Amino acid sequence: VAPPQDLQITDPGLLGSLDIEWKPPPNIQTFNECTVKYKFEYRNTGDRDWKVIFTRKLKFRVGFDLSRTAEVKVQTLLDGRCTDDMEVQSDWIYATFQVPLQGKLESEVQNFHCIYHDWEYLKCTWQPGLLAPRGVLYGLYYWYEGLDHAAQCDDYIQDHGINIGCMLQNLSQAEYKDLSICVNGSAAATLLRPLYVTLRLHNLAKPSPPKQLAVSMSASEELHVAWSPPGGETPPQCLEYEVQLAEDQGKAKAAWMSVSTQMETTLTISRANQSRISCVRVRGRTNIFCADQGFWSEWTQECFSASRKEDKQSFIIIPVVLSLSSSLMIFMLIGQCKKRSPAGKPLHASVG
Repeated sequence: VAPPQDLQITDPGLLGSLDIEWKPPPNIQTFNECTVKYKFEYRNTGDRDWKVIFTRKLKFRVGFDLSRTAEVKVQTLLDGRCTDDMEVQSDWIYATFQVPLQGKLESEVQNFHCIYHDWEYLKCTWQPGLLAPRGVLYGLYYWYEGLDHAAQCDDYIQDHGINIGCMLQNLSQAEYKDLSICVNGSAAATLLRPLYVTLRLHNLAKPSPPKQLAVSMSASEELHVAWSPPGGETPPQCLEYEVQLAEDQGKAKAAWMSVSTQMETTLTISRANQSRISCVRVRGRTNIFCADQGFWSEWTQECFSASRKEDKQSFIIIPVVLSLSSSLMIFMLIGQCKKRSPAGKPLHASVG
């Protein structure tokens, strides 16, 4: 079977989403008794693996990093009665695409970093490129499937009049999709290289700390820890938690012990060693059921102290001992006074 024809890559201006299109092989009409499919693979130059799609379509839109060359290849797959039910593969056809990159690499923005706070808003920050002149003007543009065209940030974060970040709201429609971002810069008489990145919001999520942390001790010396999920739009079923307990080591630095939970917001810990717990804190992040990765929240700030069992006993014993000792001393003093003055009055020494 012949390979497909006229493989083309076009850029619709969507910050990395490119349209890939090809035509069927010229002898496709002779294979009426067979199923014709295509194996489509794509990657950026430098990537180790190809991404693979089996399809009967002739057009796809897929995302690339436009700072590197896009590579695609397609072959025809034939299977059915005309091939005695054996799959026949054609040769590959190849195509590449590269956006003309302007400016030196050192002019690109540095330390680009984004966090999806509480599944409510995306905060991205960056620093000017090493070769960026004074008065540089940066702009952030973004696109995801569902937008007709690339949009520009309308809420920039500034430092001395220079855009160094952006706040993007209302991105719920972009969750679990590729979010394409470009940070471009312009300056008089200087060409600056744009930065292209593709993000997944759920992998950038950072929740707020858990709320309403409560700690109690049962009569059987079991420690009960309970809390509420954080506020915001973070789905409760998408959270895992880490609970840390600090054991007081006297003058030594406290040793932290960690316990993890999945979605549960309560924890019971047996204190068999009767150690003194000086602090309990909890934090959360998106679990493996909703994301490949994520950021831990900050720790809760509440701490408490639980005494040892023997300490509690000593608190009872010591007052009792002190009370008995005081009573004994009083009785001894009274006894001495009675010996000196049976009538209860002081004796006067005689003269001569």
